[in-house]
Amino acid sequence: MPAEPHVVVIVDDHNLFSQGLALLLESRAGETFRIAGSTTAGEEAVALVGRHRAGIAIVDLALPPLGGVETIRRIKAAYPATRVLALSGTEDLDLAAAALRAGADGYLGKSADPEVLVAPLLAIVAGVRVLRGELLDALLTASDRTADGLLDRLNERDVELWILLARGLETADIARPMLVSERTAKRMIASLLHKLGAANRIEAAALAGRCGLLDEDPADRR
Repeated sequence: MPAEPHVVVIVDDHNLFSQGLALLLESRAGETFRIAGSTTAGEEAVALVGRHRAGIAIVDLALPPLGGVETIRRIKAAYPATRVLALSGTEDLDLAAAALRAGADGYLGKSADPEVLVAPLLAIVAGVRVLRGELLDALLTASDRTADGLLDRLNERDVELWILLARGLETADIARPMLVSERTAKRMIASLLHKLGAANRIEAAALAGRCGLLDEDPADRR
């Protein structure tokens, strides 16, 4: 007995693109994917996924006014198992990184050959993240440059706090060696995350690792 096709919804503010994409998938892989619906509004995306129990959402990142990144974040928060492929008409690295941080399982430019879209979707269904090689290289290069520049913009106390944070210490345990109250430590951590451009402690730790800070002893920097 053949497997049921994967249910797909499309979130794109251009109806013509959505229709063309749906026709392409149905003609090329109709036995594998079923286009259940589409919307031009990111605000309707979560309801669309839920209504059709979609396993895959294809989301354009240019979705006024909500934006594709926030749309992805809401979809993944409501339906973590739904795979999301982000599409963009630009090669904006910051936008690509934001989409991946929001939970996208793959990222492709709209300039990518639509004929090869089936393979990335199958990879995403299998739990593999999809990203074009040249874009991945660019993201890694930009990430390395960002990490290097961060150290130049931080003072010694910021770096000490960063190392403690990256080592997984709780706020109370960070406050003691920093000689501040726990409340002050919370404010300092929030300020540091903002300076780093990190959404949370996990991202801050990853950045610290790329900078080589986790090989250091915080006491050595005093």
